[in-house]
Amino acid sequence: MRDVSENRFPEEPAELPEYAERVLGVAEMIPSGRVMTYGDVAEWLEEGGPRQVGRVMALYGGAVPWWRVVRADGALLSGHELRALAHYREEGTPLRPAGRAADDHVPRLDMARARWGGPEEGPAHGTDGGG
Repeated sequence: MRDVSENRFPEEPAELPEYAERVLGVAEMIPSGRVMTYGDVAEWLEEGGPRQVGRVMALYGGAVPWWRVVRADGALLSGHELRALAHYREEGTPLRPAGRAADDHVPRLDMARARWGGPEEGPAHGTDGGG
């Protein structure tokens, strides 16, 4: 059943697996300017793990704010760095400058400031713009 992933904009998408619906639902809850790791999403759902969440995002994540579900080390999604970076800058997501040794000179997410703990934390926690 690869029709959903092969057709980027299907007229009537095939029914998503229940786990995928749950993962995408969490991705849609993440406030602008904030992120959750793949592991955070799995922990929030109390099911699966980072790899399962990553697989769902790779197959079905194009219709949700995919740039808000990230690697725990803050590295931008390989192959989509510039698209993600544009979203982060537009939303004011905290970033760290690329280190001198970084070959690609692409910043990383400032995970200490950008990470969102879920709805109980609230949308504005940690986004006061302070340094």
